[in-house]
Amino acid sequence: MKLKLIATLTILSLSPALALASPSCTKEPKSKWMSEEAMKAKIEAMGYKVKTFEVTGNCYEIYGKDKNGERAEVYFNPVSGEIVQKGD
Repeated sequence: MKLKLIATLTILSLSPALALASPSCTKEPKSKWMSEEAMKAKIEAMGYKVKTFEVTGNCYEIYGKDKNGERAEVYFNPVSGEIVQKGD
């Protein structure tokens, strides 16, 4: 009984850490990625106001506002510029 409880608590305690992991955006090498300047221009053309732009894993990630003025955390494929995941 105690073993099941300990195992359950361990799994639950690790779950938030797993949820924070960034998505996988591409397997292409960085030499094929869009430049940061080109990606920022594409993101702004989509209506986002970028406050923070960074490379997270194999993604471009922004924090800012969407076209409605709502807070946005968005992961982009750095090769195609497509949205991979939106968060908050």
